[in-house]
Amino acid sequence: MNTTTLTFDETVRSRFSSRAFLPTPLTDDQIRQVLTDAQNSPSNCNTQPWHVHIASGKTKEALTEVMLQNTSKGLITPDFSFDYADFYGDYFDRSQEQARIYYETLGVAREDKAKRNEIYLRNFKFYGAPHVAFLFMPSFGDNIRVASDMGMYGQTFLLSLAARGYAGIPQTLLGFHADAIREILGVSEQYRLLFGISFGYADPSALTHNVRMGRISVDESVTIHS
Repeated sequence: MNTTTLTFDETVRSRFSSRAFLPTPLTDDQIRQVLTDAQNSPSNCNTQPWHVHIASGKTKEALTEVMLQNTSKGLITPDFSFDYADFYGDYFDRSQEQARIYYETLGVAREDKAKRNEIYLRNFKFYGAPHVAFLFMPSFGDNIRVASDMGMYGQTFLLSLAARGYAGIPQTLLGFHADAIREILGVSEQYRLLFGISFGYADPSALTHNVRMGRISVDESVTIHS
């Protein structure tokens, strides 16, 4: 079991979204350490709205099967909207740059639709990760506040993984199959699926292992008033 953790500075700068994992599973104790860290996340009025379901083994395989089947039929049941057409300006440009870097690293041309679709479907195979955490939430009002709480939980979860030498990737696309996932996991319809986090050990031999997406400067996103 890994008992060494990185410093905060090392953790924040080493965390990345892994898109290739080794099949080696984490132990129950390792997963519980991460969950315990994430449980300390802040939330509005201390509501702690996160309802997390961890899937591994045969359950994870069943989820992959149903998501692939539904995707092939064009069936999606997202609890929240998502459309690239809603992005504009620099936000859209950044999303396109991320996609360009990813596919170029894999050596896939823009016009190779078959290969790009094959890579797209890896989302539903959790990029080979042995575990996936689904983040469900109750619905309060317009859901903005509770969704922000879920984001803080997700970030703490991801940073805990990184600090302990593991890796993860938050996947909005997993939320596109909310109904099927709820059914397989036995989750009440009162809880909405925001996203999932695939996690485990990153595969250091993967082409994308050393790819890091850039960040804009602090001066571009922060205004300091005095």
